[in-house]
Amino acid sequence: MNDVFELDLASLSTYLSKHIDDFEGPLSSKKFAGGQSNPTYLLSTPQEKYVLRRKPPGKLLKGAHAVDREYQVISALYPTSLPVAKPLVLCDDNTIIGSMFYVMQFVDGRIFWDPTLPEIEPVERYAIYCEMNRVLSELHKVDIDESGLADYGKKTDYFTRQIHTWTKQYRASETTTIAAIDTLIDWLPANLPENSDAASVVHGDYRLDNMIFHPERAEVIAVLDWELSTIGHPYADLAYQCMQYHMPHGRGLPGLSGANLSAMGIPSEEEYVRMYCDRMGIERISNWNFYLAFSLFRLAAICQGIEKRRQTGTASSDKAAEYAALVEPLANIALGLTE
Repeated sequence: MNDVFELDLASLSTYLSKHIDDFEGPLSSKKFAGGQSNPTYLLSTPQEKYVLRRKPPGKLLKGAHAVDREYQVISALYPTSLPVAKPLVLCDDNTIIGSMFYVMQFVDGRIFWDPTLPEIEPVERYAIYCEMNRVLSELHKVDIDESGLADYGKKTDYFTRQIHTWTKQYRASETTTIAAIDTLIDWLPANLPENSDAASVVHGDYRLDNMIFHPERAEVIAVLDWELSTIGHPYADLAYQCMQYHMPHGRGLPGLSGANLSAMGIPSEEEYVRMYCDRMGIERISNWNFYLAFSLFRLAAICQGIEKRRQTGTASSDKAAEYAALVEPLANIALGLTE
């Protein structure tokens, strides 16, 4: 592991012994392969396991890597029926390990990395997708005020603000000119749907591999990686997950396009959206392609940020180059949806 991501275990152990009940060393750590944005570690003691997420070292884009916001949202959602890991401590003292971090309970279960779910049978595949849909709808039903998240984000103009934010983030990390991105930057604000001010807690990165499933059942026991969460439009989360229906499988794109979904036991995009609408009491979603195009553009901007960190030596994962290569293909898929 790159030394820049090594943890000062002595300093960390001293800190945790003061802030986590029954914490007792010796402490060891192992960095997870994922966590493209915020480096994530498994912490182990003879008695317990924990997970630590930190801001990466080095110069960062303004507003990015907000682990304190992650801690705020999981702290608010933990008492609800939403499956999140138990938050334990947030540390904003940069002297402990070199950057802000938080620690949460380790949740042991299954993580699926491939949306085609090759390791399980068709019946369970269908159940897994239904469960993801159910949990997403439950998230979007959380009462913003009662959960203590009234100050977590603005309740209006979500897409206007997001397009502006991700355009700025993209430009700040731009390394080459991509025509499709430039076209999307013009097209998206000019084609905002009417009545786009619905507001809920949104995860921001709601996808299969950000969930831990029960070891034996098609049950989500923890939703992970809340860095991009905010108050926003629920269709953004739904479209973000449905991007995979438009992305090919393989070549770095974790998609479902071209797959025989019926034979695999995976619901079609239309069926998946219908499940969500039924759960939310919605008749239909108009301007669906806008939400998809926005989500693809946003993901392309995220991948561009990873590429910039790769070039500056602060990328958290060995797979950073693979993500960087997705920027133009994602932009081209998004552009196709606008036409």
